Amino acid sequence: MSHKDKQKSPKNGKNAAADLTETSPPGSFQLSKKFYEKELDRLQEELVKLQYWVKEKGLRMVILFEGRDAAGKGGTIKRITQYLNPRGCRVVALPAPTDREKTEWYFQRYVTHLPAAGEIILFDRSWYNRAGVERVMGFCTEEEYQEFMRSCPEFERMLVRAGIILLKYWFSVSDEEQERRFQARAHSPSKRWKLSPMDVESRRRWIEYSKAKDKMFAYTDTKQCPWYVVNADDKRRAHLNCINHILSQIPYEDIVPGPIDLPPREDDQAYVRPPISDQTFVPELY
Repeated sequence: MSHKDKQKSPKNGKNAAADLTETSPPGSFQLSKKFYEKELDRLQEELVKLQYWVKEKGLRMVILFEGRDAAGKGGTIKRITQYLNPRGCRVVALPAPTDREKTEWYFQRYVTHLPAAGEIILFDRSWYNRAGVERVMGFCTEEEYQEFMRSCPEFERMLVRAGIILLKYWFSVSDEEQERRFQARAHSPSKRWKLSPMDVESRRRWIEYSKAKDKMFAYTDTKQCPWYVVNADDKRRAHLNCINHILSQIPYEDIVPGPIDLPPREDDQAYVRPPISDQTFVPELY
């Protein structure tokens, strides 16, 4: 049976209202934690089924996550990969290119991370760095930028013709919500690492990034490789909507093995454990 036959319709009317609570961002209604966690569990179980299907059929899947800083890309990726087998699902988040990589064909360092049969690769930012941060911050020349805009659609069509399933998600967050998240990061020691100097500068250049994104969509939102925009002002809804959409793009079936019968443990009466006092234990402070 396909996963589409098993999905339940979302609640509506009075019943749905019971699963909503008024929370930040201001003026919006966010899914209750109870409803969100229940639905997330269901979708994550479907993701496990999808991974089994990808492995069984030898599919190759690439998912790109792009968007504004603090738009929630990382949180969504964490929830996608939480229960997946890391041997078949990898997250690629490349650092700034080295001096050698700067002299390579632009797509070269991304190509090395493309999936083999049965693998799912998630790019936490991708080759679209050239159309966004590199363009706005002046890290590439005008000629390099124009060449990227011409060659990117062809590069992606090549991937699709080679049989790779390519999904591209843009996480859209409002100016007000991004500012609220930036302020939370700036004042929280546990989140401050998320604010790099580049993130702070991107906040100042909001309009320039908006123009760059609009031009990027004009060139690269193609019929073969469209952009899917995720409304990310509400993080819980963004997580659920993105995962649900990924699942809807692959007509997978449930081939997850049933319960495993574990054999009894061997009982070697002659085995004697060494004294516990010979081992060094972590102090039990809790």
